Amino acid sequence: MAVFVALGAFLMTLAGGWTAQRVTDRRHLVLGLAGGLMLGVVGLDLLPEALATAGTEVFGVPAALLLFVAGFLLAHLVERLLAVRRAAHGAEEHPCPAPPHEHPGHGHHADRAADGRAPEVGLTAAAAMVFHSAMDGVAIGAAFQVGGGMGLAVALAVIAHDFADGFNTYTITSLYGNARRKALAMLFADAAAPVVGAASTTFVTIPEQLLGGYLGFFGGALLYLAAAEILPEAHHEHPARSTVLCTIAGAAFIWLVVGLAS
Repeated sequence: MAVFVALGAFLMTLAGGWTAQRVTDRRHLVLGLAGGLMLGVVGLDLLPEALATAGTEVFGVPAALLLFVAGFLLAHLVERLLAVRRAAHGAEEHPCPAPPHEHPGHGHHADRAADGRAPEVGLTAAAAMVFHSAMDGVAIGAAFQVGGGMGLAVALAVIAHDFADGFNTYTITSLYGNARRKALAMLFADAAAPVVGAASTTFVTIPEQLLGGYLGFFGGALLYLAAAEILPEAHHEHPARSTVLCTIAGAAFIWLVVGLAS
């Protein structure tokens, strides 16, 4: 039953990625919505669950919050290191860059390089989301071991927010300049991950505190990407009110999903 329900998460993840792919002409709205979805997932889903399951404290602070901060800082550090390496590599290849007017049609790519965006960051973030989706599948399987009612409640939450996972996985991967085939590959991996995770619960049981710590750590990294990368990019070329409304709608959607599942 758990694997069968996880197939719903598989389809919903693909639907989210398909939606992100089809609205490329409204890229600022896509990014605004993705930022809101990510903010909602972190603040309304991951952090509460992390605090509830990883209840231990370290020097007066919940371990889940410490790992949340660690995930945020690590994401920032990894991006800066990759940006420095990418900038140095570009300087070696092009020590005397030509004036911008000699490269028509390449302004967007030049802006990406100047911003220090490295494709590896997008792939790393997408891989983390794939792992998180696998943990969603584990959660479905574990909930069904407790009881059918608990399993259906958890499955509802996972299936609903897997639309956001697919949407964000494709968006993040492509945002950092990765080829479309790589973005699609990460999307399919993210879609298959809940099914694999649900199937694994017949063999492996993850300790509750370890799972809570992971959720806190992943939440910190995801919040960094939303606040420092996705939302600024959404408003860079189109500082429109509609972009802000999409961000609010994304967070409100996750709130609705969490409310229905509780």
